[in-house]
Amino acid sequence: MADRSQSETALVQFSERLTNSAAFSALFREGMDLVEETAAYLDGAGRTEAKALDRSVSLTYATESMRLTTRLMQLASWLLLHRAVKEGEMTLTQANREKTKVKLSAADPGANDMVERLPQQLRDLIARSMALQSKVRRLDTTIHAPPAERAAIGNPLVPQLNRLKAAFER
Repeated sequence: MADRSQSETALVQFSERLTNSAAFSALFREGMDLVEETAAYLDGAGRTEAKALDRSVSLTYATESMRLTTRLMQLASWLLLHRAVKEGEMTLTQANREKTKVKLSAADPGANDMVERLPQQLRDLIARSMALQSKVRRLDTTIHAPPAERAAIGNPLVPQLNRLKAAFER
């Protein structure tokens, strides 16, 4: 039993190290830069471009800019939560509990035929936000895979042991 808890501790330490990696730092900067760039666009050139659109495209613009903003706010929340882990302000376990409030599956863009009619800069921001969301989802899966799943790779009995443990914890 002591060996198992040591291996889980080692796995958790590996996951926590991912938030301290250069890859996470680059992802964090990319996400925060995209949030700032999007806000500047929507408050500036995007506002001007939106006024020049046909009514049907204008409605799509409003919908897609809201989806984009929502997606970026969810991604920024996830990134900030994991930066707190990196800076020692919370543990990965605490972050795992808190991240349940973050929706990494925020609305995908609408129909391609309508999105294609939007201004190019907005389409670029949408595409970049979707790429960022994909990266964050992959990292989230890696960081927050349950220890039992990670341990099961080497020992086929782990799932049964975990079920027994869960049954007795009720």
